[in-house]
Amino acid sequence: MNTAPIEKNPAGAAGAGEYRSGYVWFVSLVAALGGLLFGYDWVVIGGAKPFYEKFFHITNANTQGWAMSCALLGALAGATLSGMACDRWGRKRMLIAAALLFAISSLGTGLAGSFGVFIAWRMAGGAAVGLASNISPLYIAEIAPAHLRGRLVSLNQFTIVTGILLAQIVNWLIAQPVPDGATAQQILESWNGQTGWRWMFGVTAIPSALFLAGALFVPESPRWLAKQGRVDEARAVLGRIAGRAGGETALTAILQTLGGKHEKIEWRALFEPRMRRLLALGIVLAVFQQWCGINVVFNYAEEIFSAAGYSVSDILFNIVITGSVNVVFTLVALGTVDKIGRRPLMLFGSAGLAVIYVLIGVSYAAHTQGAHVLIFVLGAIACYAMSLAPVTWVVISEIFPNRIRGVAMSVAVGFLWLACFVLTFTFPILNRALGPSGTFWIYAGVCAIGFAFMFFRLPETKGRTLEELENDAKPTL
Repeated sequence: MNTAPIEKNPAGAAGAGEYRSGYVWFVSLVAALGGLLFGYDWVVIGGAKPFYEKFFHITNANTQGWAMSCALLGALAGATLSGMACDRWGRKRMLIAAALLFAISSLGTGLAGSFGVFIAWRMAGGAAVGLASNISPLYIAEIAPAHLRGRLVSLNQFTIVTGILLAQIVNWLIAQPVPDGATAQQILESWNGQTGWRWMFGVTAIPSALFLAGALFVPESPRWLAKQGRVDEARAVLGRIAGRAGGETALTAILQTLGGKHEKIEWRALFEPRMRRLLALGIVLAVFQQWCGINVVFNYAEEIFSAAGYSVSDILFNIVITGSVNVVFTLVALGTVDKIGRRPLMLFGSAGLAVIYVLIGVSYAAHTQGAHVLIFVLGAIACYAMSLAPVTWVVISEIFPNRIRGVAMSVAVGFLWLACFVLTFTFPILNRALGPSGTFWIYAGVCAIGFAFMFFRLPETKGRTLEELENDAKPTL
């Protein structure tokens, strides 16, 4: 018998009733461990970059871009396939699959003896990231009470940035100090160049094991169970979340949206008129989250801070500072997304980044170096962390109907990773062709366009159940 304390939803909250807060938070935190590994695997390469490039003798921009971005193609494949997989085998099994793939690929990357093997394992790790990036927020959204859904889905973003910070700290601790003026050959022959970068990748296996252990104990998504016709199992899970009465109310609403249909969802269902509008919104938001440009700060931090006049050792420390700011301001998002709402935060983030990128571009154009560049970069990260980073995941986990949510979200997340690949691959090329100033001004323009789109097209979704959003007759776009 579940003895977790039962709490009441705030008065007036959509879907008001009772819920077992401790159980809901535990299950959401386990699912969000996929975000922790997502963040770690995504960013660890930034700290390892100066060393594995020397080990594999990478010298040109195209090869640099390929090494940095190949995992994103794996993420694209993992995210795209995850929709069909989680609709067929369930959300829980895909969480377990992602945990296993994270563990195996991290060890494979750390042991790679050739550049080809390194690329193959990085792409496998990317597939794990793609799986986790879709399944974790999707699962949490389907478990969470309406009035907490924004906060709980944002918890996944919090674990992502925690993973990012963890990777940055691990990289900083593993890497031995590099003397100023060290040659490429000296770096290659150092502990960093031979062994250190391998440990940076390999330690991912430790949190992967924790994720795997936790995923074995979480329940299956009740909305997936209901869609499969496993109504009694769905009722049992909802009862553990919301109590008997609340679970019955939630189950009735879920079954009404499904219309008693449990058939396999085909891709053509995404192209029904209303679904096209929803899918377009999800894709644009997912692409914009990447093309706003902030992720180059993490993946190419070495180049950005080097251009600002920092040494290699200072760069590694500055990267840790950026990760700390990322975590702190994601906590701000956790406290505001269900109060202020999704739309105001998204508008604030796009406008704020546009202004900051202009200032960063001006700094590089004027050839000024020093702490002010670091301050601008930290400001951009803070702005992104409390808005576009978590809220995009919240919105795309909310807007799709129950019967197509797995497939539709996988399409949006697939486009997110395709956009991330384009961003990561093109940054070294843009940086060499236009310089850092021109590159950041391009990102500022993208943010301005994103602001205009969201001002006219983005609805508010806070405080409403997934079924209420689905039954809303008002056009979404």
